[in-house]
Amino acid sequence: MRILNVCLNPAIDISSEAESIYPVSKVRTFHERVSAGGGGVNVARVLSNLGVRSELVYLVGGGTGQMLEDEMSRHDVDARSFRIDSPTRIAFNVRQTSNNQEYRFVPEGPVVNEEAYTSLMAYLAQTPLETGDLIVASGSLPRGVPEDTYSRIAQIAERQGARMILDSSGAGLATALKAEASIFLVKPSLNELQKLAGHKLDEAGARDFASSLITSGQAEHVAVSMGSHGAFLVNEHSTLRLPAYLVKVVSAVGAGDSFVGAMVYALAEGYSIESAFRYGVAAGAAAVMKSGDELCSREDVESLYRMEKQQAEL
Repeated sequence: MRILNVCLNPAIDISSEAESIYPVSKVRTFHERVSAGGGGVNVARVLSNLGVRSELVYLVGGGTGQMLEDEMSRHDVDARSFRIDSPTRIAFNVRQTSNNQEYRFVPEGPVVNEEAYTSLMAYLAQTPLETGDLIVASGSLPRGVPEDTYSRIAQIAERQGARMILDSSGAGLATALKAEASIFLVKPSLNELQKLAGHKLDEAGARDFASSLITSGQAEHVAVSMGSHGAFLVNEHSTLRLPAYLVKVVSAVGAGDSFVGAMVYALAEGYSIESAFRYGVAAGAAAVMKSGDELCSREDVESLYRMEKQQAEL
């Protein structure tokens, strides 16, 4: 099975720690770590951690783009980059050790020139796919990229019988869900689902709104993550709700990408959508047990998944 990850707005992720964070004066940090980041990049890294080699198509530019490519060379991923004129963004994550609070600074990213965008989309359109293959589009849309980009990718997938998995927000997500092509799996957070709905949602309202995306034919499955409140999966046949794992939280960075990557892994391994969802929830919990740049480990995911499965069978 071919797994093709798409990341239009990757980042260099810099993680560090500080005893205290306060304004004006210099905040001295330590334990600095640099890693390749951004939605689709992280999903590809998670798949590599889980033992699956996948493909990654992404946009990079400037010296930071070269740093990103150097970092990706350390992972078991077939990566193909398209050069843009502006530098790749740098995201910062600082954990305050005095109270274990995390501060995340995520810039909007570069302006993408038309030539690079056209080349990437042409590559996707010409990539041979088979029935059941997976295109995973994850992350925000950078400036200069049309709002209907994910809609176009969904149409590319549908033409060849491939399945599209989408993890995004804002206009990119909203426009994709209005496309004629149905999306196999959409994975918003509760906050992203509320923005899509245009108003605040309690859990029951969130399930109803997710169900409306199914009945309208916009998606086949919707998996909604709710942080410490767990997650739920909705499709035409059922709703599955899982509580959050009780684990020690070190960093929330990459938890959503770990969730998606683990679901993709499980689907590629032939798991049912419900079992893949359980595996994804386990991976999200495994990710928060690690520092921001590590994502989830296979050992932790398998351990949590087996534990939840045993409890479900009781």
